[in-house]
Amino acid sequence: MKSLILLTVLILLPFGAQGQVAQLWQIDAAHSAVNFKIRHFFTPIPGAFTKWDGVIRFDAANLAGSSIDVLIDVTSINTKNDRRDAHLRTPDFFDATTHPTIRFKSERIVKTGDNTFAAHGTLSMKDVTKPFTLPFIFLGSMPHPRGGTVAGFRAESQLLRNDFGVGTGGYIETSTIGNEVDIEILLELIAR
Repeated sequence: MKSLILLTVLILLPFGAQGQVAQLWQIDAAHSAVNFKIRHFFTPIPGAFTKWDGVIRFDAANLAGSSIDVLIDVTSINTKNDRRDAHLRTPDFFDATTHPTIRFKSERIVKTGDNTFAAHGTLSMKDVTKPFTLPFIFLGSMPHPRGGTVAGFRAESQLLRNDFGVGTGGYIETSTIGNEVDIEILLELIAR
């Protein structure tokens, strides 16, 4: 019997904490943002998505058990211009009726520096799914005054809108509307 217990421990030992899922964090949407900028002629025009949610598991000591799965509501696009926002929801751009969400799902997260990481996974937009890497910074954590722990993260990246078919007909052209989209994600997360 002792040898059976010892064998079981030896088999499971390599999986230890690394084989377990990491801490689940809740997104504090009131203190988080999904922002972007895209060039119009020469000027970078800012915008944001105001509705999104996700499942984020993160532990710097257990990256094998860490993961990110975020869904963004395309209809929540906000560039502070109602007419432009309505146009961006049409088939000319996002086609929000047919493709209402953008999804990023990580496959693995790796450490790239002291407090820097990269989430490697896929980005799905419209009917296109492509490999995508999202580098991010762990800004720190501390006890939350209302209990649990609060942590901050910042991610910045860039994508090409034409890779995802965001822009059809004359809107494929990049002289008026740029192809490069700068992304900034600011997250405040809470673990209870």
